[in-house]
Amino acid sequence: MSGSFRDVGEPKHRIFIATPLAPANVETIRAVDPARVEVIYEPDLLPPIRYVGDHGGAPFARDKDQERRWREALSSADILWDLPRTADDMAAASRLKWIQTTSTGVGQDVKALGVQDSDVLITTARGVHAGPLAEFVFMALLAHFRGLPHLMTEQRAHRWVRYCGEEVAGKTVAVLGAGDLARGIAKIGRAFDMRVVAVARDVHKERGHAQLFDAVYPTEDLHRVLAASDAFVVAVPHTPATENMINEAAFRAMKPGIAFVNIGRGQVVDEEALIGHLRSGHVGFACLDVTAVEPLAPESPLWDLPNVLISPHSASTVTTENNKITEIFCHNLRCFLDGRTNDMKNILDKRLMY
Repeated sequence: MSGSFRDVGEPKHRIFIATPLAPANVETIRAVDPARVEVIYEPDLLPPIRYVGDHGGAPFARDKDQERRWREALSSADILWDLPRTADDMAAASRLKWIQTTSTGVGQDVKALGVQDSDVLITTARGVHAGPLAEFVFMALLAHFRGLPHLMTEQRAHRWVRYCGEEVAGKTVAVLGAGDLARGIAKIGRAFDMRVVAVARDVHKERGHAQLFDAVYPTEDLHRVLAASDAFVVAVPHTPATENMINEAAFRAMKPGIAFVNIGRGQVVDEEALIGHLRSGHVGFACLDVTAVEPLAPESPLWDLPNVLISPHSASTVTTENNKITEIFCHNLRCFLDGRTNDMKNILDKRLMY
């Protein structure tokens, strides 16, 4: 039954908070419709957090009783806050109808958990991370083009020698992808008087932010775009269509000295090719928030290359993240309860994996 009324005896929807979440966020979810929703939140079943917004938590093992309660909570829930971590956990959630994830690029996780071909509805956190990731991109680009490493070296040497730097205004930044992450990058890029272009699978797709781009090119024009760009940002998820998309040929096509930033997924990039082009200087700088294998192996050359900045897949994590995801979840929950699933935000296309 839709609206705020409920038939007598109609069972409540049970939401299980499956990854760490602040009590205040849990109470916000509970307040959506206490008559129709029961929220299962048992912090001792969840791993301790290592930082604000930690959805994975520190290494953690449940005792026998906790494991029993964990499985009972999964099996009784028809809605989950976040993806379970294993296929066994997912199999235990036999009543499941909908999962609200805390990330955007969850297509590979959904596939690995065996939900890709199921009827379970998946909604993502799309849009939440566009602002923080765009800030991160421009932190890296400004540091590179305006010569922050040089200034730090000179300061440590107590050396006052004037020099000539570069400005970002007038440079071209290309983004692989034209979605929310590209939107965030384009907004800041335009503020810096840069030319912002995107490379997208579907150039004709309706986009409310299309006016932010100077141009949107099809993927078959990728190499031509790379040759004309001063900076290139990977902002797409890992799918069969994007795997190893930025390969040796793509790196060879890049403008010499290009700045390269990856905020998408490491599997989109041929890492060995990237290392080779960084060593030769053909790629002038790389900032990587993601790598092909995470954590990045201690022996990886990427750690020690002087023109590389490594971030531990944390560029999107800010103190306001869970508040924003909770807002999306509460909107979606109201829609779900009222049978308006078409009005839910960020429904994952499980076929396309984004």
